[in-house]
Amino acid sequence: QVHLVESGGGTVQPGGSLRLSCAASGFGFSDYTVTWYRQRPGEERELVAQISAVGRSTLYSDPARGRFTVSRDNTKNMVWLQMVNPKPEDTAVYLCQARTGLDTAWGQGTQVTVSS
Repeated sequence: QVHLVESGGGTVQPGGSLRLSCAASGFGFSDYTVTWYRQRPGEERELVAQISAVGRSTLYSDPARGRFTVSRDNTKNMVWLQMVNPKPEDTAVYLCQARTGLDTAWGQGTQVTVSS
């Protein structure tokens, strides 16, 4: 089982950049698919980006594609979400999830605010 901690959130101007981190502790992180979600107040949690266990495949939501990049380093138990050209509508709490067929873990989330 893994434990996740997100960091890197904050306030960023539209058109800037921000990198979110998801640090994992525990055994077997390289077996986990990791997904970044975001949640705005009063809205459902939505998938932003996902990366496979060994990092060979990724997928993105339509709003994230072309602006966000998900990556991981299993030697460091880390996953990142690079956000480029953020927009005000990207303002949300961003959470990472790690999942295998037997286990699902969530971090506590990190707030991203896009504002000038």
